[in-house]
Amino acid sequence: MAELKPEDFKHKTSVKVRFNEVDMLGVCNNAVYINFFEEARLEYIKEVGLMPAGGLFSDGKIFFMVRNEINYRAHSRYDDELYIYSRVSYIKNSSFGFDHLIVNAKTNQVIADGGGVVVNIDPKNGKSTELSDDVYKKISEFEKNVKIIKNN
Repeated sequence: MAELKPEDFKHKTSVKVRFNEVDMLGVCNNAVYINFFEEARLEYIKEVGLMPAGGLFSDGKIFFMVRNEINYRAHSRYDDELYIYSRVSYIKNSSFGFDHLIVNAKTNQVIADGGGVVVNIDPKNGKSTELSDDVYKKISEFEKNVKIIKNN
């Protein structure tokens, strides 16, 4: 993965490191950053217009995270405000890939970067299934540089 910078992203959300997310060394526990990525992905889906009107899971569609990747660059501590930048970098037939960057809002220090893969699952057979045209359309309109990789 190439080095990510905040200006590479259109979507940004923020979180504050809570007391229960800090370990006995006084730093945000490494596992918490995956939760920050998840929160940012949900906010991204809302902003792009892919959240169902009735709320998450109300439309019967199922999306699973099948891969998470994270690189720890620095530590964050209790009450630090963090910016989480997110983007969809590619869309395939049944999956799409997220990139994330976490930056300390006060110091601009990169705390972590990474990404993940989300797969659309058929609820009847539990297998991957093609993404709707709406997913391609809304993400492509939001992310001008998203790479479309469709196998016909």
